[in-house]
Amino acid sequence: MTARTEATDPFTLSDPAAAAILRAVPFRRFAVIGDSTAAGTGDPWPGYDTVPWADRMARWLLAAHPRTDYLNTGVPGAVIADVTAGQLPALEAFRPDLVHVTCGGNDLFLRNARLPGVEAALDELCTRVVATGARLSLFTLADSFTGRMAPLRSVFAGFADAVRRVADRHDAILTEFWDHPARLRPDWLSADLIHLTMAGHAVVAAEIAKNLARRTARELPPELVRHP
Repeated sequence: MTARTEATDPFTLSDPAAAAILRAVPFRRFAVIGDSTAAGTGDPWPGYDTVPWADRMARWLLAAHPRTDYLNTGVPGAVIADVTAGQLPALEAFRPDLVHVTCGGNDLFLRNARLPGVEAALDELCTRVVATGARLSLFTLADSFTGRMAPLRSVFAGFADAVRRVADRHDAILTEFWDHPARLRPDWLSADLIHLTMAGHAVVAAEIAKNLARRTARELPPELVRHP
C-alpha cells in the first residue's frame, strides 16, 4: 500500500487551492494567540511539509492577499491567564481583523480546576479579543483520546462543549474537529499523544481555510463572492 502524502491526502489543500478559496475572505491582519496548539508544536511526518497549521494559514492568506500581516504569540504550556497577561498587549497593538484563540486545555490540569471556571476565563479572554474589533475564530480539539489518554475523554468532551458555547456567545467562526474522520488516523498525533503531527496540522489548516471561506461566502454580498 502506498503511503499517504500531503499531495494525496483527501483532507489537505494544496497552496494554490487554499489561496483560491481564501480570495473572498476579507481578513488582512491575522493573529493567533494561545498555547502549544497555537505555537505549532508537533512531530514531523513523512510526506508532509513541516509547517504548523497557523503558519500554513498565514502563507495561504498572504498568497491570496499579498498585503496580509500575521502575528503568532503562542507559547507552549500557557494557560488562559498567561495568554491574557502576556499575549493580549501585543495582540491589541497589532490591530488584527481575525484572531484565532486556542487555549484552555492546560487549565484543565491545574489544581482545583473546574470546567465552569475554565469556560468563564476563556469567555473573558474572548470578550477582550472581540473588543479589538477583530472577528474571533475557535476550534474544538479532536476526540482522539484512546489508549492511555482515554481517561481524559470525558473532561475534554466537556471542554469541547464549553468552546462551542463561547463561540456562540461571541459569534465566532467555529471549526469542528471533535468528530473529524482524520482524528483516529495513526498520523494524527505526535508520539506524546497530545500534540498534532505535521500531517494533523495540514488537515487542521485545510479545515479552517474551508470554514473561513464558507462563512465568508454566507456573509458577503453575492457579487463579492463571485468576483473577489
